[in-house]
Amino acid sequence: METVKTNRQYKSSVFTALFSEKENLLELYNAIENTNYGKDTDIVITTLEDALFMEQLNDISFVINGKMVVLIEHQSTINKNMPLRGLIYVSRVYELILGDRSLYREKAIPIPKPEIIVLYNGTGYMPDKQELKLSDMFIDLGGEAPNLECIVKVFNINKGHNEELAKRSEVLNGYEIFVSLVREYAKSMDLSSAMVKAIDDCIRQNVLKKFLERNASEVRNMLFGWNWDMAKEVWQEEAREDGVALGETKGVLRTARQMKAKGFATTVIAEITGLSEAEIEELD
Repeated sequence: METVKTNRQYKSSVFTALFSEKENLLELYNAIENTNYGKDTDIVITTLEDALFMEQLNDISFVINGKMVVLIEHQSTINKNMPLRGLIYVSRVYELILGDRSLYREKAIPIPKPEIIVLYNGTGYMPDKQELKLSDMFIDLGGEAPNLECIVKVFNINKGHNEELAKRSEVLNGYEIFVSLVREYAKSMDLSSAMVKAIDDCIRQNVLKKFLERNASEVRNMLFGWNWDMAKEVWQEEAREDGVALGETKGVLRTARQMKAKGFATTVIAEITGLSEAEIEELD
């Protein structure tokens, strides 16, 4: 099966490995959008590789038929800042695909229409579908119509939700089964053993069989289900315990300084870096 070329130097998750295969990515996108793009459809991968978006390691960004799609698997709680983060992500992708010189042209530059899709795969409550809008985050200016919008479409892909999507995509259905098996087995064994058992059972039941047979060893070593919320807490604790040097090493303070210099709001910097607003205000 053909694999779409990507600018990543690694596969960060089962999700990105599975849907970096062109046939699987097309099947998933067709299922979500109810379209019928064929196997000869051109896809250009534009996935970012940037510490600022480290919480979105389970993402694939690609251009297809005039659309620039950001597809994210999200396992932690969906927060209301996703549209703002999506807007920043999309802006960075435009910079990536257009380059610096294009912006100085007098003629309008044709750009792909952005589309941000989040596939929620966490354990908390989430409706089958919802839309998050950037305009809902704006300060109320007395009913003025927003002149900028960014919409994030969120789909719950856990078993028992949005079953029509799973019916339209055998690969997505298989991925949902694999995830549910890992979670079930992890209740009574360590995660590594749970993944091995889930892989073996899926292969035996012809679920993602070809993919898992080709990538079994890689899948076993992937940071599946990585808890970024917990990771950030640990990094912040370590930074405070060991001082500013460790914070600089992790890039947290460096990122905060760069964002502050570029005029980002303190609340936004705090959301992305995990620093307190007081700590951000003290940065020079």
